Amino acid sequence: MNLRRNVLWVDGLAGSLVGALVLLLSGRLSDLHHLPHNFILFMGGVNLLYGSYSLTLASRSNRPLAFIKFLVAANGAWAVVCLVCATVFWQTASPFGLAHLLGEAIFVGALGFGEWRWRDFLRTA
Repeated sequence: MNLRRNVLWVDGLAGSLVGALVLLLSGRLSDLHHLPHNFILFMGGVNLLYGSYSLTLASRSNRPLAFIKFLVAANGAWAVVCLVCATVFWQTASPFGLAHLLGEAIFVGALGFGEWRWRDFLRTA
């Protein structure tokens, strides 16, 4: 798979899938992660919204640079939010909860980095 060509699809599908699963399993995840249920619902909702935006952008043949920059900024902002939340919940979250927050920060940060690096290519890919 050519990641550069498919990064927007990976981004959108991952966000949508994770968002749907987190919302579907929110009660169990809240217990497993030792995180507040409303916080888990918030994370799932953000992932769904974000995934929808990414998929919409991926399905376009012509992508304005401003739309790509917004996606990169959203990735960066969400990575920071996940890191801040890992810090806030450091004492109370389970290892699974911390792994979820840190893993998501790394994943979306890497996607944002790739999208920024390939921003010119993504405009017409």
